[in-house]
Formats: sequence, C-alpha cells, structure tokens
Amino acid sequence: MKEAEEFLALLYTEHPDQPCPLDERRRQVRAQIGQTGTYSHTSAELVFGARVAWRNSSRCIGRLYWQSLRVLDRRDAGTPEEIHRHLCEHLRQANNDGRIRPVISIFAPDTPMCPGPRVWNEQIIRYAGYRRRDGGIVGDPRYVDFTETVCSLGWQGSGGPFEVLPLVIETADGRPQLFDVPRDLVLEVELAHPEYSWFAELRLRWHAVPAISNMRLRIGGIDYPLAPFNGWYMGTEIGARNLVDTGRYNLLPVVAESLGLDTGSEETLWRDRALVELNVAVLHSFGVAGVKVSNHHTESRRFLTHIAREEREGRTVPADWSWIVPPVSGGITPTFHRYYHEADQRPNFYPGTRSGSKSSPSPSPSPSPDTRWPTPDAAECPYASKERTE
Repeated sequence: MKEAEEFLALLYTEHPDQPCPLDERRRQVRAQIGQTGTYSHTSAELVFGARVAWRNSSRCIGRLYWQSLRVLDRRDAGTPEEIHRHLCEHLRQANNDGRIRPVISIFAPDTPMCPGPRVWNEQIIRYAGYRRRDGGIVGDPRYVDFTETVCSLGWQGSGGPFEVLPLVIETADGRPQLFDVPRDLVLEVELAHPEYSWFAELRLRWHAVPAISNMRLRIGGIDYPLAPFNGWYMGTEIGARNLVDTGRYNLLPVVAESLGLDTGSEETLWRDRALVELNVAVLHSFGVAGVKVSNHHTESRRFLTHIAREEREGRTVPADWSWIVPPVSGGITPTFHRYYHEADQRPNFYPGTRSGSKSSPSPSPSPSPDTRWPTPDAAECPYASKERTE
C-alpha cells in the first residue's frame, strides 16, 4: 500500500487535474487491496506510470523523449494468440515507416490469484545462433542456447546468420507456445559503407526496432511482467556492441582485414579504426534507408538537455555512468565529464520477468505465418565466429 500511495502522490503532484480527488482515489485503492490483495490502475495511471518508468531508467541515454512514449493498454489480452497479435501491432506502430516511434505495450499484471503472461525472448526481434560441427557459430552467439531451446519446442530454423527467432509466449497455464514474427513487420537495414564498396559484400544487416521484452515494469507496487518497450537505436548499440562484441558477431577482425590494417600489433589501433568505419556504415545505411537512428554525440548532448529540464522541474535524474557514456569516443562526449546520481526511483523497469514461473527454462541470455527467408549458407558466411569457451 505504501508504494501505491507514493505513486498516487507523485501522479497528483505532477498532474493534479485528475477526475477523482486524491483522497477518494486512495480510499478506492485501499479497499481493492483489502478485498483482493491488489488493485487496478486507471488508464491515466498506467500511461503516467509507464512514462515515468522510462524517465527513471538509469541506463537509458534517450530519456529526453519520455513524455512522447505511446502507451498501449493490453491488459485484457488473455490468450497467447491475442498477445501475439498485440505484439505484432506493437511492431507495426513502432516501425512507423522508418520514423521509429517509442511504444510500450502493457499486458496483464501479476496478481495474488494469477501470474501475468510472459515472453521468454529478451527482445521481440533477435537473431538465432547455431553451433557448427567445427566448433564455430553461425548467427548471434548470444542466442545459441535460446535457439536450441526453441528448436526443442518444435521450431525449425534455416541456419542463416540473420534469422529472426520466434516468440515464446507463456500464460498462466504454464504452457509455452511458439509464434513467428511476420516477415513484413521486421524492418531491417542492409549495411553498406559510403566509401568502401566491399563492405556490402559482407551481407550484414540489422533490425530497426530494439523492443525489449524481458523486463518487469513496476508501477505503484504492481508488477507487469510483460511490458515490451522500444525507442530507436543509437548507432553504437549496433556498430560497437551487437556486431562487435567477441561474444556476439565479433566483426572487428573481418572489417580490419578488409581495410588492409595491420592486426599484428595493438599499437596500430586497428580495432579502433575498424570500429569507426563499422559505425560509419551503420549510420550511413540507416540514413540511406530512411530509418531513424541517432549518433552518440548528438544523443549525449540531448541527455544533458534532459538533465537540465528535469532539474528545472525539481527532479533528480538517476543515471548509470557505465551505460550513459557511449562505447565509442566516450571521452569526447559531454556525458563523460561529470558524475551522476544513482538511485532506484519508481516506477521503473527491472530485469527478470518470470519470478514464480516454474515451467520454462531461462528466457534469455544473462545481461542482457512463415518468416524464414533466404540467407547465406553457413559455409559461405565470412563472419561466423569461433565459439568462445572461456
């Protein structure tokens, strides 16, 4: 009840023009909790809570836009088929013809009587990873275990390097069901470089909507285990992490070799030079395709604008320095040269959506109609990484 009252006080402080007086709303919530052990948010409370959860997310650099978040109330969806349909609609609205729109879909909460639905996937769109007999991996090494899990549930992948995984939806009955992500909803960008024609021959691509689906949204003491949300990508998320981390696509050696760089010595800074060109390719390709993406310099300045706005409103901005500072050229961005306030402010998002669920394996790696289409054969894939065993 304390967390519910704190949330209501925050709502009425920032938006005092609610149709129901605060004291009356408190009485309603107390009565619901006394009768059922929980309570139900109004539509206005749900929208405000979701937006403030984004505002309080200490690892997100893009919070300047928190008030623009489109909130889709999906609490009435009960069956896996309904949930899948709403997740598809989420992607449709988020795609927005390339003008990526921040969206959150909020499904039924956990209650003392019944757990809310879950999606095992870490994000709505992620690429499969396949172990090869020679010890290598085709696709995304981060999702090898998850790929094997969905295959054990009946999914059949083609073995390509950029194959979208199916969604695994689990409702209160505890029986996971598989659903493909319709191909026409997977907005992808093929990567090319503005100067190097050979880059396109690597046949790289990445999806445009980073819709996180394995975090728990907590508003006023109520947990929503399925509340997928997205903004748009910052280019470094793709060009300095997803395609570069040694536990992911590990592309720096491939790009460096194509650039003719000396990789025999760290003093040549071959990693740095390859990293910059890979990020140039990402920003260039998204721009040519007309798909929204941001660069780390602009987004860093916007984050400081967000801090200034929040401070004028008398609010403290929680931030995790290690996540706010970009993974490329961090020292020449303005976010690098300051300290931040670290605090757990609620509403907020929290890792782990499946507390209390017993039927399914881990839904995603640790932190962090038929849709199959032609992809390069695994033997031809020049960026199939060796499996890391350390």
